[in-house]
Amino acid sequence: MTLEPTDAGRGARPESPDIGEALRVRRHELGWSLRDLADRLGCSPSLISQIERGRANPSVSTLYSIVQALDVSLDELLFNERRATATEPPPGGPIQRGSERHRIRLASGVLWERLTTVSEPGVEFLHVTYEVGGASSPADAFQRHAGHEWGYVVSGSLQVTIGFRQYLLEAGDAISLDSTTPHRLANVGDVPVHAIWFVLGRDENAAGV
Repeated sequence: MTLEPTDAGRGARPESPDIGEALRVRRHELGWSLRDLADRLGCSPSLISQIERGRANPSVSTLYSIVQALDVSLDELLFNERRATATEPPPGGPIQRGSERHRIRLASGVLWERLTTVSEPGVEFLHVTYEVGGASSPADAFQRHAGHEWGYVVSGSLQVTIGFRQYLLEAGDAISLDSTTPHRLANVGDVPVHAIWFVLGRDENAAGV
């Protein structure tokens, strides 16, 4: 598994300032050095250090690999938030206001906005923006993880590559895919892509690519 070298490129600082600190705290909990984590991810210690200090954003595929290596949920890493339980009512009620969404800007030109008020076990419900040229991974790399995902394109043109097949999703199109199949999402148009994405079961063990 090789992580792309462009993680420190697009976007100078993460949208959420807590990701670097959460990464550092979890790494220390495991007793790992920067080198230990970098070796597990197949990247340089300097990249991990830059993410921890808020000087670089992870890409989508790098973020998945970090989550898997550290054995944490995305919400724990991104928002320093523990998972809700069925007996705990959401703080502030069931409505997620558009102006109050948790968000993270990733290095690969992707902005995630969570559409749930709290972290929910096994579920990710997101508004995703792919900037012009934005993609989930470099052109020669794919990602795969546990679970199943469904996407709906609100505006723009999103190219979805699943295995060896490519599909172009326009506004109003939707897709369902097995997340364990290597896949890549990319904005191939000249305007940002806005989409709604739902992922079920990503927390189960799976290999990242």
